[in-house]
Amino acid sequence: MMESIAGMAMDMSAASFATQYSISVTKKMMDTQELAGQELLNMLPDIQSLPKGQYIDTYA
Repeated sequence: MMESIAGMAMDMSAASFATQYSISVTKKMMDTQELAGQELLNMLPDIQSLPKGQYIDTYA
């Protein structure tokens, strides 16, 4: 009986660690993607600086 309880405690600890690790990796990935998106936006030209006729209307 004690071995069963100890085994379950070890399994729960391992599952908790795996969940925390997964969440940590996901948060890091989201931060990286946010930075990549910000850099992409910084590379886009200003709409006011585009010559006339260069603006594409995506709502048409």
